Amino acid sequence: MRSRAVSTNPSVGDVTSAVLAIGRSDFPNVLIDTLRRQADVGHCMVFSLSRGGAAHCLLDAGNIPIGGDLGAAYAGQFHESDPNRDALFEGEGGAPIMLPAFAPRMYGARYRKIFFQDSGIVDKCAAAIWTGDTCFYVNFYRIAAQGRFSAAQRERLEAIAPAIAASVARHFQEKATSDQSLAALFATRPPLSALTPREQEVCRRILAGFSSEAISQGLGISLHSTLTYRKRAYERLGISSQSELFAIVLRLLTCSLN
Repeated sequence: MRSRAVSTNPSVGDVTSAVLAIGRSDFPNVLIDTLRRQADVGHCMVFSLSRGGAAHCLLDAGNIPIGGDLGAAYAGQFHESDPNRDALFEGEGGAPIMLPAFAPRMYGARYRKIFFQDSGIVDKCAAAIWTGDTCFYVNFYRIAAQGRFSAAQRERLEAIAPAIAASVARHFQEKATSDQSLAALFATRPPLSALTPREQEVCRRILAGFSSEAISQGLGISLHSTLTYRKRAYERLGISSQSELFAIVLRLLTCSLN
C-alpha cells in the first residue's frame, strides 16, 4: 500500500493549542492532550528518520507504560523492518502524508510481539512530513482498554494530521526555539507580517480561542476597538473567519519547514 499526501487546509479539528505550544517545554503534554480531545488518541510517539539510516525517538507521551522502551527499540533496530518505511521514503518532498491503515499482517512476528502484543497496542494511525533530509514520523496509538479507532476518529485524525505533523516538525527541528512561535510567524511571514502590531495581537488571541470580550479585557481596549481590529485584519488577509485565519497560519508553518 502507498502513502498519500493530505491537504494542508484542515476542515475540522481545533489544533491551535499544539501550534501555540511550538518551542515550549510543555509541547509534548499539549500535543497528547490535543490528540485525546480531538480523536481519543491514547499514546503518541514521534521519530526522526534520515536518508542516511539513523533513527531517533523524539517524543513518547500517553498511556503505554513501556513507551520509552518501545521507542528505543524502534530507533535502535526495528525502524529498518517497519512496513511503512518504503512509503515514508517515497513521501519526500515536504507535503504531510498519511500512512496506510494499520493491519497486523503487515508486520513480522517479532515486530508484532514486541510492539503490539507485549505493549497492548491494538491500533495505530501514522502521519509524516519531510524537512530537508529528515522525516518526522508521527504515530498515534490506542491500547486494548480503548479498542480500535472508530471510523469517525480515523477521519478526525486524517483531518488534523497536516497541522499535527507540521507542528511536530517545527518543534523538533534542530534549531527550533521559542522564537519560532506563532508570534514570530506573525512578525516575519507575509501576509501576517503586513498586519499592524495590534491587529496581530488580536488575531493571535482569536487563534487561541479567546472571545472578543476576553480579547478586549486582556488587551485593555474597548470591545468596539477589538471588533475594528479584527475586521481590518480580516480585510487585509482577504478572509472572514477564524478557520481561514488558521489555514493561513498552517500553510506558512508547513512552507517554512523547507
